[in-house]
Amino acid sequence: MKLDTSPIAAIATAPGRGGIGVVRASGKSLGALIDALFPGVKLAPRHATYISFKAANGDVIDQGLALHFKGPHSYTGEDVLELQGHGGPVVLQMLLARVLEAGSALGLRLAEPGEFTRRAFLNDKLDLAQAEAVADLIDASTEAAAKSASQSLSGVFSQVVHKLVDQTTNLRMLVEATLDFPEEEIDFLEKSNARGQLATIVDSLENVFRQAAQGALLREGLNVVLVGQPNVGKSSLLNALAGADVAIVTPIAGTTRDKVTETIQIEGIPLNIIDTAGIRTDEGIDVVERIGIERTWGEVGKADVILHLLDASRGPSAADEEIVAAFPEGVPVVRIWNKIDLSGHQPSIDVAQDAVHLYLSANAHLGIDLLRTELLRIAGWQQTGESLYLARERHLIALRAAREHLDMASQHAAQDDQSLDLFAEELRLAQEQLSSITGQFTPDDLLGVIFSRFCIGK
Repeated sequence: MKLDTSPIAAIATAPGRGGIGVVRASGKSLGALIDALFPGVKLAPRHATYISFKAANGDVIDQGLALHFKGPHSYTGEDVLELQGHGGPVVLQMLLARVLEAGSALGLRLAEPGEFTRRAFLNDKLDLAQAEAVADLIDASTEAAAKSASQSLSGVFSQVVHKLVDQTTNLRMLVEATLDFPEEEIDFLEKSNARGQLATIVDSLENVFRQAAQGALLREGLNVVLVGQPNVGKSSLLNALAGADVAIVTPIAGTTRDKVTETIQIEGIPLNIIDTAGIRTDEGIDVVERIGIERTWGEVGKADVILHLLDASRGPSAADEEIVAAFPEGVPVVRIWNKIDLSGHQPSIDVAQDAVHLYLSANAHLGIDLLRTELLRIAGWQQTGESLYLARERHLIALRAAREHLDMASQHAAQDDQSLDLFAEELRLAQEQLSSITGQFTPDDLLGVIFSRFCIGK
């Protein structure tokens, strides 16, 4: 990916008011910019200097700290200037405008989203997995996700991927060396223990994939949609899971007109619980409620898990079966029999042939822990005690593809030496998939997509 070396600048702190705000600039050489902003002042590298930030006419915009990081000892690998002042939006915009004005002769421009981190990647300060971890750490919605993102940022995930790449490369070198010298008539597969080496790589890959898949849950979470007829207790269940009255509960049908979303954590897994309008087909429903029902089905179409609530005190009805028939295929459904405090049932879970049936009372808070455990089971969560990698979907895709190529390599290894060329090719393809995780073989267009999703200033 070709690096645009023109200097860039942006506000590096989140929008809104705050005690401190940061304007950051990065470029190959920022000496002229520093001279224009602070005439006659020498900023010592890596030292904070308390100074006035002035407009071109000498008026003071703000007062704060100026820090100069000389490349390559900086976040981007280039010269970096950070101006830390008060966090008012107007003040920061004025300060950014002044920096852009002072650097106009150098070609200083406003940074694109993620451009500072992209430069860090292209200047070998971070690999691609670490660069993505920067955004994941900022976006982390749970403590567990933040810890896993921090581990990835420190290079833990990259290290295990690099080890897999090295193991695959070494085995590939042995195979290709044998192909280059066929006259030696060496039984390669036996004497070099190629099958044993390959088995070790496959086992390591399985372990990495398991931890990455678990980590992906920390990052993405699950969309859990509550569906059912009016007054079956959807809003009460949302409140019970959230531990607060986030949804209005009344005996009046149609109280919930639009979706209500609340994010909760179970074992560090973020779950987006979505309460929806009750589904009914009465001719007397008004236009607003009809729109709410249409939106309910829209949410069902995007669900990772559907909780179908039914009233245990009155049993199933034809309308309930009509709702079930409209559910999309392939989405896990749990039939929640609510109001067991009225029906006399005990909290329990029954895995039947048609579905998982779970008996609880949202109002009496009976069986809620059973539901939490079932949601974790559906998510595939296992408390392993291992460190997890906050993987992205592209990481999982690459790991799956590498595993498929290694499986093909195993099939060729099970044959005779005539299949060594195919064995070597599958190893090469597995190596490329693994290397794409850290960015060694990542296409330029994919890099553009990845960094465009970062916030401006990172």
